[in-house]
Amino acid sequence: MIDLMGIDIAPAEVADFHQVLTDHPRYWGERDLRSLHLLALVQEFASTCLVARAEDGIRGYVFGFVTPGGTGYVHLIATRDDARGTGLGRRLYAAFADAAERQGARRLKAITSIQNTGSIAFHRSLGFDAQTVDDYNGPGRAMAVFHRALPLDIDGR
Repeated sequence: MIDLMGIDIAPAEVADFHQVLTDHPRYWGERDLRSLHLLALVQEFASTCLVARAEDGIRGYVFGFVTPGGTGYVHLIATRDDARGTGLGRRLYAAFADAAERQGARRLKAITSIQNTGSIAFHRSLGFDAQTVDDYNGPGRAMAVFHRALPLDIDGR
């Protein structure tokens, strides 16, 4: 568990998952990404599905898992509207990377839509290589695919 200015980063619980869905617009604005939130991830991969809790609720979260081939895959990462720009997203990624490494991961991977310029810039700032892969998510659905080796040092990149 990481304590950062009154914020604890710890494994997500089922109640946290439901709270995130209740507060969905605070994390994703107008985009409805609820269908990408899978309770099975929290139930089966608790050590790599993390929430950043504070007295006023969940300020951010990362849901992911480690593949049998040693890749820490980040499925979703989000910070609440009032926590953006505080470095919380970077701290969540660092906590996920630490948890993934403990499970044998040697690299990280994530994807996003090619229109999500904020996510692309964020991942590049963390040292990820970004590549556009045509048809990644089906015919005509290109995605930005990110890769980087571990360890992840958020201060030194």
